[in-house]
Amino acid sequence: MGHLNSDNRALVMRVRRMVGQLQAVERALDEGEDCAKVLLQAAAVRGAVNGFIDELIEDHLRTHVAAPDLSDAEREEGLQAVIAAIRRYAK
Repeated sequence: MGHLNSDNRALVMRVRRMVGQLQAVERALDEGEDCAKVLLQAAAVRGAVNGFIDELIEDHLRTHVAAPDLSDAEREEGLQAVIAAIRRYAK
């Protein structure tokens, strides 16, 4: 079941920004930055990852569960995939 299609470039750019944020956290740790600054950077990374995951879940639901041209079997497969992802995400 292919998931991503038309908006891959935007998603890849989001991932690259997250990588940059993680690299900034690494640099801050290497340079002995104040723990409050590192904590704020880490919180920003978490927010970015959560937003990214939310976007993926929404796109999956629209494409693989709610699309009107899906068969019942395809809809069930899409539903089960997102349930598994949410269970793992919620841990």
